[in-house]
Amino acid sequence: MASSLTTPSITLPADRFYRTALYLLILTSTFTLVGTGKLDPFTTILAPAAILYKGFRWWRDYPAELKTSVATRMVVVYLFFFLFDALFFSRNLASNTANPVLFAVLLASVHFLLFVTIVRLYSATTDRDGLFLAMLAFAGVLASAVFTVDTYFFILFIAFLVFGVSTFVGLEVRRGAAGAIFPAVDSDPARDRRFHRALFLASISVAIGGAVIGSVLFFFFPRFNAGYMARAGLQTSLMSGFTDNVELGQIGEIKKNSSVVMRVKTGSPIDYPMLRWRGIALSNFDGRRWFSSDKTRDILSPSSNGWIFFSDRKDRATEIRAAGEVHFSVLLQPIASDAIFAPSTLIALRGNFAGDSNYGAHRGYLIRDPTGSIYNPYRNFSQVQYEGDSLLPSVQPLIVRLAGEDYPPEITSTYLQLPLHLDPRISQLAKKMTAAGQNPFDKAVAMQYYLQKNYGYTLNLSGKPGKDPLAYFLFESRAGHCEYFASAMAVMLRTLGIPSREVNGFLPGEYNDLAGDYIVRASDAHSWVEAYFPGSGWITFDPTPPSNDSPGGFFSRLSQYMDWMQLSWSEWVINYDFTHQVALAQNMQRGSRNWTEAVREW
Repeated sequence: MASSLTTPSITLPADRFYRTALYLLILTSTFTLVGTGKLDPFTTILAPAAILYKGFRWWRDYPAELKTSVATRMVVVYLFFFLFDALFFSRNLASNTANPVLFAVLLASVHFLLFVTIVRLYSATTDRDGLFLAMLAFAGVLASAVFTVDTYFFILFIAFLVFGVSTFVGLEVRRGAAGAIFPAVDSDPARDRRFHRALFLASISVAIGGAVIGSVLFFFFPRFNAGYMARAGLQTSLMSGFTDNVELGQIGEIKKNSSVVMRVKTGSPIDYPMLRWRGIALSNFDGRRWFSSDKTRDILSPSSNGWIFFSDRKDRATEIRAAGEVHFSVLLQPIASDAIFAPSTLIALRGNFAGDSNYGAHRGYLIRDPTGSIYNPYRNFSQVQYEGDSLLPSVQPLIVRLAGEDYPPEITSTYLQLPLHLDPRISQLAKKMTAAGQNPFDKAVAMQYYLQKNYGYTLNLSGKPGKDPLAYFLFESRAGHCEYFASAMAVMLRTLGIPSREVNGFLPGEYNDLAGDYIVRASDAHSWVEAYFPGSGWITFDPTPPSNDSPGGFFSRLSQYMDWMQLSWSEWVINYDFTHQVALAQNMQRGSRNWTEAVREW
């Protein structure tokens, strides 16, 4: 028997409970899809608005707005629009993704799914329509799982699970009452409220029990490899600019974005004033753009345990006079770059660079260029996790001042290059800044200090830089972001015969003591300078004035808690594998042993 879903002639037990649960099930599914951030603004606003409006009418027992035949015709007509959507509209939205064809088809399918859900919702009259809407809602949650792996999805999924159980509990109660041979019981509001409360508590109990059992099964049966959708690279790019060609202005645009780029876990704050997450170093400048002319690449393959070694720890410690060593682990979010970010001088790395969850993957090799920049040939379009060891260089001014100017030929041939048309005022300004310096190191320090004290920092550049943005920054605007400061210092050092290069990466970010990690956002993107001194190698200089940002108080602390939850979710759910299972079993064994000993002693 197909009873009415909207305005039944006979009020059945749990009827309003069922209708409310079904509506909330559909609404939760829609918000889960919209919350992924992968849909276009039009769909993001229109779909929830249409469902909320229908909820208002449904609560007031208004009849269905569409006939079933009209709804069917609308769905058939939309099938012709589906092809246009996949080929043009959704394809345009997916143009910046790793796999635009697949992503466009998925977006078009989601648009079709939401359209069918809304049309069926506005034409629903029977329990069969309700079942169909529940299946559509479940399909929406599945689509959301393809688009995102964030913690909010888990929260909405728990809500969806509760409403799903409530929907089918209410449906079965109504079906049983509709098939009964005794007459319907008169409505009693107080009794109905108690009955609905009991049904809701039963639904929550079943949902929580299912979540607990599912969690136990999840941790006992881990995933060994990522699924097809994860390997297909469906995430949109969060950041661009860290490539072999960086034009002045790109880093400044990145810094306007507050999205989390990576989390670097160190266990405790690193007391090192020049801590940076180094990405790429560029050697050539044509007046507007930095690039590397030497395309030589070294392939670095992992050892049997997955570690990729860059040099001997003792040799590098002696060579660069290290102030200390740091062990770190990085959770790098999907970005449109193949650069690997790490602190200072790398010793070794190990990670799932090839997209495998196992650190010992033999395909996960890396590439190193002549500037020491490290690249992942498999790209970083999906989440990448890696750990490593780095040395933190210790600058000893007395030794560097005596380094002299006997630079190796391979250094001078690459890192003294200047644009063909360089404003002569730039070299004159460099001489003025460093007039008191008696050696290359003192000149570099004087130039760094001069830029920090006499130029302003801003992300909102005024005026038109014209064909020579560097000269415009130095002599007209006298204000800019980090990329202009770094480019100015690198070029002016070269006019003095001091080899230098521009480096792009990230500032340390905000340290979160809850998780023992640095939260690095796109707004932490930064450029600085490395200058070469014989016997001491490359030394870091940062001419950009320091930021005046202050701690955010309560909301900053709240965001740290949220980030800790996100990090735990990524570590123990998204990246859960056999290694995590072994660690969990060992922790449980130690915990049970401690409890047993405590009980025995008591």
